[in-house]
Amino acid sequence: MSLSNVLSFSPEVAAASTTGRPIVALESTIITHGMPWPQNVETARAVEDEIRAAGAVPATLALMAGRIHVGLTGEQLQTLGQARDVMKVSRADLAACLAMGRTGATTVAATMICAHLAGISVFATGGIGGVHRGAELSFDISADLAEFSLTPVTVVGAGAKAILDLPKTLEVLETYGVPVIAYGQDDFPAFWSRSCGLKAPLRMDSAAQIAASHQMRAALGIAGGQFVANPIPLDAEIPRAEIDPFIEQALKEAATNGISAKAVTPFLLQRIFELTQGRSLTCNIALVKNNARLAAKIARALAGLPAA
Repeated sequence: MSLSNVLSFSPEVAAASTTGRPIVALESTIITHGMPWPQNVETARAVEDEIRAAGAVPATLALMAGRIHVGLTGEQLQTLGQARDVMKVSRADLAACLAMGRTGATTVAATMICAHLAGISVFATGGIGGVHRGAELSFDISADLAEFSLTPVTVVGAGAKAILDLPKTLEVLETYGVPVIAYGQDDFPAFWSRSCGLKAPLRMDSAAQIAASHQMRAALGIAGGQFVANPIPLDAEIPRAEIDPFIEQALKEAATNGISAKAVTPFLLQRIFELTQGRSLTCNIALVKNNARLAAKIARALAGLPAA
């Protein structure tokens, strides 16, 4: 089976690929598992518009009817946003989802794989998965981390999700040889908060530097991608002192209710949304838009174009 039998490009993305315009990949799990309807589709459209305004082309990725869709039409996005029983797809079940003809939303790992297959080098997300708290007993570590060592895509996110064990997450990324680059600051951001109290291994202050690093890795033949940790805008953040008690409460409730595996993150995000009276969702939307803007700048730099 050839890739042409699996990949379907939207008209907008197909045109961009033909003319060499910069493209930014977007995941779809945030649509199906990260936000409620109709805010999920509204946010997805707003994020796509941010990328277009920054001079690049958005390519939201999803699996439908046995094909990887690279870019979604308005109708497809609307359908995905209201779909039920959508698989949350990572490296382990990507092929199975396609083979069964199921609808699948791509996690960070699956989006990296699909973006690379489609020839896209930059991907914007909210925050990456990582080492879950208590992983020394559960061994619950996101496949996102290993994917960075395999797939040459630059991923922009607001750090790792704050519900995770962030020190262990950084340790695992170091073990896999993943460049973790804080954008414009020394601290590693923690999703809703600009800092988690840890220093990032690397710092870069421009999209051009990040693009040059991506290209240098390719020239050196170093496998894998890099993670750009882009802090949430100052006026949108929830400080650590304020969000941490809500995270701890949600984690305790997840343990009490026996929530595990892929169900953990959606449960925690929903519970924190409730505990913050919706403020966490407002932050989530702000940080995803912010990441999209930076990703578009990096994609333009990789294409040899100035910032829009």
